[in-house]
Amino acid sequence: MRAVVVENYDRIENIAIKDVAKPDISAGMVRVRIQAAAVGFVDGLKVQGLYQTKDPLPFTPGSEFAGVVDEAASDVSGFAPGTPVLGMVRNGGLAQYVCAPAADLFATPDGIAPEVGASFFANYLTALYALSARAKLRSGETLLVLGAAGGVGIAAVQVGKLLGARVIAAASTEEKRQFATKFGADSSLDYTREGWRDELKELTGGEGADVIFDPVGGELSLQAFRSIAWNGRHLVVGFASGTIPALKFNLPLLKGGALLGVDLAQIGRREPEVRAEVIAQLFTWLSEKTLVPVVGRVFPFERFHEAFAAMATRSALGKMVVRID
Repeated sequence: MRAVVVENYDRIENIAIKDVAKPDISAGMVRVRIQAAAVGFVDGLKVQGLYQTKDPLPFTPGSEFAGVVDEAASDVSGFAPGTPVLGMVRNGGLAQYVCAPAADLFATPDGIAPEVGASFFANYLTALYALSARAKLRSGETLLVLGAAGGVGIAAVQVGKLLGARVIAAASTEEKRQFATKFGADSSLDYTREGWRDELKELTGGEGADVIFDPVGGELSLQAFRSIAWNGRHLVVGFASGTIPALKFNLPLLKGGALLGVDLAQIGRREPEVRAEVIAQLFTWLSEKTLVPVVGRVFPFERFHEAFAAMATRSALGKMVVRID
């Protein structure tokens, strides 16, 4: 089979598609013929060896995928060959086949295209877990989403609306702000403009945001926290800006605010029941078409480099997806 293979941590343009052995099936596993795989910010870091944990070399990047069952181990039931599935693994998604534990695979709801299924898991699981389980976002509260046009940002916009919040999308260009508004944001603001906090204050009637969803980091995080409402919750989701901010402890005291970490990689191990509840809710929305995941751009397998490049630019809208032939 063909797969993207990282033999040395390097820039994505130096990584190639290679012919490798088709993965063998072991107990409890299902082999999936991949139709589409997503490319996220973490994948770009892993390829370069810059992520907080390093995948042993060689490896195939890509954690989110959608496809059809090729074959299941003899001890696995419910995954007949040809069954459309989607799932998330540590790595291996940018390949024609992947072996995944049956517990990490889910039947794809009817009418969901592979490109949509591949862009679904990480972003929407992060958004709903963060907003419902961590921040306890309530209907009628104000949610400020930083980096609202990115993959996880637009997921937070959609999930926030489904939870009944008033959503303010913060993004750096008019195109991004229109994109966020198209998918549910009630209002938007330009966080690159001087005085954006005054605009946020006006939008919230002087109260500030009840919940801040923050995948950006850097100076923007510090400024946003200074505009949080009393008893507000600031969700630390990631650091797309490349800078980890340092918050002075007097600010949470003065604002009555809470800083809440969100680490998708640990949810399954530390809170399996909560993870199961969140996934069940997401699949209910997905099956009912209440939630339609946003797909950014779709690239053919041979142009996977372009998907990574698009994901890394500040102009990216939504999740980048690679179609696997």
